[in-house]
Amino acid sequence: MLVRLKEKIKNNPPLKTFVHRLLVHPIKTRPRFWLRCCRFLYIKRGKGTVIYRNTRKDIVPFNDFYLGDHSVIESFSTLNNMVGEIRIGSRSRIGLGNTIIGPVHIGNDVNLAQGVVVSGLNHNYEDPCQTIISQGVVTSLITIEDDVWVGANAVLLSGVTIGHHSVVAGGSIVTHDFPPYSVVAGNPAKVIKYYDPQQNKWVKPKA
Repeated sequence: MLVRLKEKIKNNPPLKTFVHRLLVHPIKTRPRFWLRCCRFLYIKRGKGTVIYRNTRKDIVPFNDFYLGDHSVIESFSTLNNMVGEIRIGSRSRIGLGNTIIGPVHIGNDVNLAQGVVVSGLNHNYEDPCQTIISQGVVTSLITIEDDVWVGANAVLLSGVTIGHHSVVAGGSIVTHDFPPYSVVAGNPAKVIKYYDPQQNKWVKPKA
């Protein structure tokens, strides 16, 4: 029944606008106070989780938010699932001042350092006769697989996948996918080292 109601709202633009304004302030673009008071009803959390009080939680009930067991959201971070779900696995840490905008899937044992931006959202801009803000957005899922470390001030753009046991160096701009066991750095980021199972060691790619 809930799925049918969601589809009905999605397929009826005037109703969708009405419901959206009921839930989200049109100027502040964050959940209204009454909805923020009800977050405990729809935020899904595992055991032993920590979300620090001064985290900005722009979390709405019409997209999923899940935080796995013993995971931590550090202070001054922003969580926004208004345009796509956010799922964070177990024993993962979202560092100080991170910005996470869905759709984003983060695996287990992931460590995001300070000031990291992970945004599955892009603004449309193609029509030069309209303002960019009036053209809406497009989303594409970001996937950070298990056991990944992302260094401070890195930016992960929409649609990218970071493979298992990889490292993203601080300050990197990630614009495309990287396979498991990669160390990536730069703007745009590229592989600077990877694990070779045949040699049983980390090696630099050939020039």
